[in-house]
Amino acid sequence: MTGKSSHTGGIMHPNELLYSKDNIWCKKEPDGKVRLGMTYYYQEQLKKIVYIDLPKAGAALKRGDVFASFESSKTAADLFIPLSGTIIETNALLLDKPGMINQEPYDSGWILLIKPSHPEELDLLLSAKKYIDLILK
Repeated sequence: MTGKSSHTGGIMHPNELLYSKDNIWCKKEPDGKVRLGMTYYYQEQLKKIVYIDLPKAGAALKRGDVFASFESSKTAADLFIPLSGTIIETNALLLDKPGMINQEPYDSGWILLIKPSHPEELDLLLSAKKYIDLILK
């Protein structure tokens, strides 16, 4: 990913992305869709991701719904979607290689692409700086 990043002790958070309080990054695509993934900070806290259960394309979700479940060497947990909308695509590569989330959380480790049903919900997300302020508390 190109562009400037904000750092927290060696952790990079690209400035062009938006972030949820639940450690999900969101990238607005030119066509209005939004790509989502797990933040560098969160995947680092979890250690090695060994399994991920992805939703089906076409599923409609509301902001705050569980959109994926994962297991890491440290824990098992759910991921919560920060935007309402319809899932357009999931990253099938993660089914065989869930560790891509650890290796490239902002590139090939993305989790899904969504068509927002309420684009104004993007305004509820955090900038890189605000996300860093949140995780450093």
